[in-house]
Amino acid sequence: MPSYRAPVEDVSFLLNDVFGIEKYGNLPGFSDLSPDMLEAILSEGAKLCEEVLAPLNKSGDTEGCTRHADGSVTTPKGFKAAYDAYTGGGWVGLSAEPEYGGQGLPYTLGAIINEFSSAANMAFSMYPGLTMGAIAALNTHAAPEIKQTYLPKMIEGTWTGTMNLTEPHCGTDLGLIKAKAVPVGDGSYRITGTKIFISAGEHDLAENIIHLVLARIEGAPEGVRGISLFVVPKFLVNADGSLGARNPVSCGSIEHKMGIHGNSTCVINHDSAIGWLVGQENKGLNAMFVMMNEARLGVAIQGLAQSEVAYQNAVTYAKDRLQGRSLTGVKEPTKAADPIIVHPDVRRTLLSIRAFNEAARALVLWTALKSDVAHRSEDPKARQEADDHLGLMTPVLKGVLTDCGFDNAVKAQQMFGGHGYVEEWGMSQFVRDARIAMIYEGANGIQALDLVGRKLPRDGGRAISSFFGEVQGFIKANEGDEAMKPFLAALGRSLGHLQQATMWFMQNAMMKPDNAGAGSTDYMHLFGLVSLGYMWALQLKAVSEKLEAGANGDAERLETKRVLASFFAERMLPETGAQLARISSGADTIMALAADRF
Repeated sequence: MPSYRAPVEDVSFLLNDVFGIEKYGNLPGFSDLSPDMLEAILSEGAKLCEEVLAPLNKSGDTEGCTRHADGSVTTPKGFKAAYDAYTGGGWVGLSAEPEYGGQGLPYTLGAIINEFSSAANMAFSMYPGLTMGAIAALNTHAAPEIKQTYLPKMIEGTWTGTMNLTEPHCGTDLGLIKAKAVPVGDGSYRITGTKIFISAGEHDLAENIIHLVLARIEGAPEGVRGISLFVVPKFLVNADGSLGARNPVSCGSIEHKMGIHGNSTCVINHDSAIGWLVGQENKGLNAMFVMMNEARLGVAIQGLAQSEVAYQNAVTYAKDRLQGRSLTGVKEPTKAADPIIVHPDVRRTLLSIRAFNEAARALVLWTALKSDVAHRSEDPKARQEADDHLGLMTPVLKGVLTDCGFDNAVKAQQMFGGHGYVEEWGMSQFVRDARIAMIYEGANGIQALDLVGRKLPRDGGRAISSFFGEVQGFIKANEGDEAMKPFLAALGRSLGHLQQATMWFMQNAMMKPDNAGAGSTDYMHLFGLVSLGYMWALQLKAVSEKLEAGANGDAERLETKRVLASFFAERMLPETGAQLARISSGADTIMALAADRF
């Protein structure tokens, strides 16, 4: 049976020693977050995920969800009790607005708990996760009466939320949406259409499900400029807040899919269902993108989470599994063979996963803190800089962390040999669950195009220039530190590769857009490696400062960080050179063949 332990110590090190969470004490939510409260939240969240959610992961995958003849759906055994424990602890409303019953704590804490819960049970975590995204969209764009009707129950977890975007004929290209909305005349609309791939679309966990639905009002312009967003509850809500009649929105079927079996991914039919406009007519994408951007960060965290839990189980197996002898001589003479962790290639594999995990976790927290600044700071300049960071880093996080998360789950599975390929050990589930993160909330090829085509040139390249300046400034400020010199030299080379690739696009992509398309995925991963490298640089700095201060009994873990950083510099950062070479080769060969020659 697979196991999971939440990385509380690493999170604490990042928050306290790397990013200095006390510096954010002037922001709402942070000012109430004492060190004792932070420690309690992390430990209680870890306990819930380790003891309640993780034991249901494998059984939930095996059992899956069941649709009944009346269209209702039953989640796997134990999910309802686990959901009650999750909502009873106030975890859904951790960072939600106090005005509607939330605790108002930093979004960063929600991101941390998201990693813990996604690693423990990814399929389960999607139920509250989607609700949090729907809460964010309604809070930003809905009229006050809609907020008052839906947000309190959603924040307490009594009701859940979904996002209804995809239709059978369109995925990423939302301009092709056919679902229609007809005004009734009393402020409501009748929504008709079929949506597919709707995660948590129907289930038995909550009293009501609040669907956020993209549809086109009759007579609206074609394309994305004619799409509106509507709130469509499963049960209508009476004036006193009680539940009324069943709305004609139903689950037509559950998708038969590769992974996340414990989450009900539904075909949802809207048969003249009653809905209310969220935000302005024909501006639905503006509202939905609040939810989508939050969801993309959540999906990036899922990539990290699957990498982490797969790594933990692979390490346990590598220490126990006896196979062959060490190349440098017998290490366990009393046993028939040595544990496979003595072998260099096994160590290379495990170190590559862990070096990614600890840098990716830092990158997530760095960006989550920027989100808190963007939404909570009273300083316009700080908000703008943080918003620039979010716009630039969201496609990088989503694309790189989910691509690497899947690759790492496969690497961890490989440690088990044939045992990793059978369901008994649970490693195949991590691979299957991780795979969807590369696809939903915008496939990763689209994330790469968004990065290169929209985010780089936005505001005259202000965000990317700021990133370059920050990393260069850090390297220069610390170049006198002898212990950091080798790492900073490697980071500087890779940063140079990223700058060269950026300049190459500026010179070669405007007149020939296919050059941008051909190099976009390599560029996204080049950007990701440099970003992860910068996170290791920040951690190395904190490690040096802690060791100089006496380490406080933590020397072994801090020295481990140094080894991981060295491994990253020696074995992972050099890939940026190959990525630059691929980007600079352009699109000619890629576009040379006619379609009928494939």
